[in-house]
Amino acid sequence: MIQKTGKRLEYVASGCIRSPDAELPMRIRHILEGLGEIIARHQPQQVALEEVFVNVNPKSTLLLGQARGAAICAVVTHNLPLAEYTALQIKQAVVGTGHARKEQVQDMVKRLLKLEGDPSPDAADALACAICHAHGGLGLGRLSTRGYRMKRGRLV
Repeated sequence: MIQKTGKRLEYVASGCIRSPDAELPMRIRHILEGLGEIIARHQPQQVALEEVFVNVNPKSTLLLGQARGAAICAVVTHNLPLAEYTALQIKQAVVGTGHARKEQVQDMVKRLLKLEGDPSPDAADALACAICHAHGGLGLGRLSTRGYRMKRGRLV
């Protein structure tokens, strides 16, 4: 989670919801309730998520999609606007190239948010998504994007 004041970005919080070793419905419930608690505690104004990419393992892709579904439900239950970005768009916005390595994303997140240490890879990915959204993303701040389209991770 980050906060944007003018053009300045500030780190608020990051973490990972670890689901218990249980049946899938209970794990999905844990994600839904955990995100609901985080939203209630921090009261964000907007949410950005990374879109699912098709993995070589269809089972993993399906499970990731179900976890994202729980995240989306938590967001819409709290009536928050939701934006979604591809990994390419996020890396392009944060690092300057859509094919950046994880270490490059971590380093740029650390620099942009003035963090003392390197964020974990998962935290860096989530914070990079938030940075992408804060730097304009699909909404260009609060300007309308009607009539524009995405081309190579950029609004044209």
